Amino acid sequence: MTAFTNFGPPDPDSPAPDLPDPGQSGKKSAADKAPVVAFRNVSIAFDGPSVLNDITFSVAPGETRILLGPAGVGKSVLLKLCNGLLRPDSGSIQLFGEEIAAMPEEKLFPLRTRIGMVFQEGALFDSLTVRDNVAYQLIQENVPDDEIDTRVREALSFVGLEETFSFFPASLSGGMRRRVAIARAFINHPDMLLYDSPTGGLDPVTSTTIIELIVKERDVHRTPSILVTHRLQDAFMLCTHEFATKYDCMIPFPNGETDPNTTFLMLEEGRLIFDGSLQDLLKSQNPFVREFLE
Repeated sequence: MTAFTNFGPPDPDSPAPDLPDPGQSGKKSAADKAPVVAFRNVSIAFDGPSVLNDITFSVAPGETRILLGPAGVGKSVLLKLCNGLLRPDSGSIQLFGEEIAAMPEEKLFPLRTRIGMVFQEGALFDSLTVRDNVAYQLIQENVPDDEIDTRVREALSFVGLEETFSFFPASLSGGMRRRVAIARAFINHPDMLLYDSPTGGLDPVTSTTIIELIVKERDVHRTPSILVTHRLQDAFMLCTHEFATKYDCMIPFPNGETDPNTTFLMLEEGRLIFDGSLQDLLKSQNPFVREFLE
């Protein structure tokens, strides 16, 4: 895996924004396709200074975007804007080719069902079995029970937890609960996935298990995604590893290669200061980026 790089103390004279032109950030094939989601000059505030200010970026089909930044810079807010749970004060957000910034809720709901969301800490319902947690959206859609059982078992098998079908969340470890939450996000074969700190609060070994599932989903189904994290080890692992179906596990890319469609965004005080590949990130001269990587 790519090692952390010591850039030395920040240089106050270094340029602030670090946003490479399209095609210069390692986004090869995915970047040439129409975006799944696109932000253009998006800003939002909550009774005070802007939480996000003039944000512009996009996610192409098959692309994984890793959103970095310290706590409180607006990462979770950005995810909620992606699926219309929040509306921007200004700017444009296109989701699956449709403008959603001011879209009525009844029109937005069908688009939202095409997105799988992994919430912070998993957000399972303790009063429901694993089966009913994973099937929650299917139950709301009145899918027949036999089909629900089949699809839940398939989703649990994908995350290695088929034996927990009838368990309640309280009987599961923290890592198992997070894997159930991932199965819930995968159940409808979504057109986009949003991961809000999926490894937050987990130990390094369990975090690696979660990252392996995310790499598996990326490489097997090619679902575009945005993943929020402040853990550089997890972020770098996503870039430098692939899922080998032959061995049913995650392995490093050979010769120091990285996944060309897994790229980075970084927020600082509500502004997007970086958009590019792992190589661009490691070479960045932006003082905040350099300090964050140390």
